[in-house]
Amino acid sequence: MTVHSSDIEGVDLVVLPPVRDLGDGFQVRRALPTAQRRMVGPFIFFDQMGEAVFRSGEGLDVRPHPHIGLSTLTYLVEGEIFHRDSLGSAQAIRPGEVNWMTAGSGIVHSERTSPEVRASGGKLFGLQTWIALPKEAEEIAPAFAHHKADEIPVTDDAGTRLTLIAGTSDGLTSPLKTYSDMVYADIVMLDGARYQVKAEHVERAIYVVGGEVEVEGQTGSFKETELVVFKPGAEVILRAKGGTRLMLLGGEPLPEKRHIFWNFVSSSLDRIEQAKEDWKEQRFARVPEEHDFIPLPA
Repeated sequence: MTVHSSDIEGVDLVVLPPVRDLGDGFQVRRALPTAQRRMVGPFIFFDQMGEAVFRSGEGLDVRPHPHIGLSTLTYLVEGEIFHRDSLGSAQAIRPGEVNWMTAGSGIVHSERTSPEVRASGGKLFGLQTWIALPKEAEEIAPAFAHHKADEIPVTDDAGTRLTLIAGTSDGLTSPLKTYSDMVYADIVMLDGARYQVKAEHVERAIYVVGGEVEVEGQTGSFKETELVVFKPGAEVILRAKGGTRLMLLGGEPLPEKRHIFWNFVSSSLDRIEQAKEDWKEQRFARVPEEHDFIPLPA
């Protein structure tokens, strides 16, 4: 993990996440949390998945595992993942669609490659984020929602296309049921196109999925796989150097500290200890049609 400050006005720090191999050639880059920056707004976890290439017969197999105190958001650029959870949800997610799972008091889910896609092989590339729930919503009933690509609002202006996945931004409001102030958007820019990062949310960052972007009027640029965290209140104009894709994330920070252990997030260490014991003793609800699980890590 490389984290450094920047001389570019309005930028707080830049994170270059390391590559982690989860096995079978499937790699992730984890940009949040870091020792220097635990969260951006309510976002407490940010992973780039892949780009992975699966041969015929290969695929993703993330066995059932639990979550508490957060919402997970899966957004794919390429490929497909099949989601199952302890509520009985069974849903394929494809590029441009949004899987929004709120764990609340506890949920269990698996993420796999479907038999149909596994038979042919293919690529998988996408982003997975965790959004910590505000204290008053940490123990709400678990829920799952899936939104098709045509349900997600889009604005297109002068070579910059913004898809608002969650929250509010640029006059748009996402259909996702969120529990605190936030923004999460997919921004695709043609060479030379501009986008103004506004100060409508307290904390904001961009993750460069592909290409390169500079802050207009300043020297230096940000490249693929870098997470760029802006200073509160700063308004900067980004300019694409070649075709570029960014994820914009942020929101109002939560007032209480959040603890994180494995897949559990909570404002209470005692609650995390309870969740660890509940998973060890298999007291969480099970995922229908799944018979395996990921054990609690040591």
